[in-house]
Amino acid sequence: MLTSPPLPTVLVLDADPPPRLGRLTGRARIVRTDAAGLADRLPTADVLLVWDFTSHAVREAWPGEGPRPRWVHTASAGVDHLLCPELAASDTVVTNARGIFDQPIAEYVAALVLAVAKDLPRTLEHQRERVWRHREGRRVAGTRACVVGSGPIGRAIVRTLKALGVTTALVGRVPRTGIHGPADLDRLIARADWVIAAAPLTEQTYGMFDAHRFGVMQPSAFFVNVGRGGLVDEDALSRALTHRWIAGAALDVFAAEPLPADSPLWELPDLIVSPHMSGDTVGWRDELGEQFVELYERWAVGRPLLNVVDKQRGYVPGH
Repeated sequence: MLTSPPLPTVLVLDADPPPRLGRLTGRARIVRTDAAGLADRLPTADVLLVWDFTSHAVREAWPGEGPRPRWVHTASAGVDHLLCPELAASDTVVTNARGIFDQPIAEYVAALVLAVAKDLPRTLEHQRERVWRHREGRRVAGTRACVVGSGPIGRAIVRTLKALGVTTALVGRVPRTGIHGPADLDRLIARADWVIAAAPLTEQTYGMFDAHRFGVMQPSAFFVNVGRGGLVDEDALSRALTHRWIAGAALDVFAAEPLPADSPLWELPDLIVSPHMSGDTVGWRDELGEQFVELYERWAVGRPLLNVVDKQRGYVPGH
């Protein structure tokens, strides 16, 4: 009697709420695990879905014994939390959630630019204090922005800021048409009213916004990080804000997350702190689940996967 081949095993590094994978019923064997159980279950998995994209468990568990999944998908744009030398050197394909967060993050950046230019944080503060204090806001149209990171998120930020009349410059890993290279970065941020970090975290970008870069910026400049926390030397940013080297900053990502309650960043002058939420809009988890299912359907029939990460570079190439 003929028997059906076993269903591929999809191992989910879970987080709450879990992904909705009902469309895979009868097409995959779904196994869920937490960080503690990941190492033991990796050898049995064909596919690993890193739903808990804040966890470093993959990087810690991957070097163990036994076979490893042929495909790893992370429900995030960044992949620095899971890449380790053993995974990077393996034949395992890594994909990410490219395309889900682009426009939401761009809108978040635009909201910050408008809120700062129109002094909305202080307006709300005065309202709570019942203080009537007239002020003058800044005109956004005609200001300059330097966006660092030429991937889909950076390009979406540029499009959105251009719609507000902001003159934009985009900086990427290598110069090409419409994109500046790293050699132009200091010159561009020295002229920018808004400096926006949206780059992936790699060996080349780690700590790129340091005392030198904050010193190059104008005293009227405002800095935004919606990339990865490791892009910024937080001590240098603290000094830049305390000594008024720059006018202010907004951080949505941090070296340590959640940001500890005793972190001095909470009380820095003119710093807006948000809890890694710039790309999270109503329904975003459902979009991430649907994206994985669509990728699984391609993988199951042998079609090329989309959003394939260059494991040496640490991001999806081709942009």
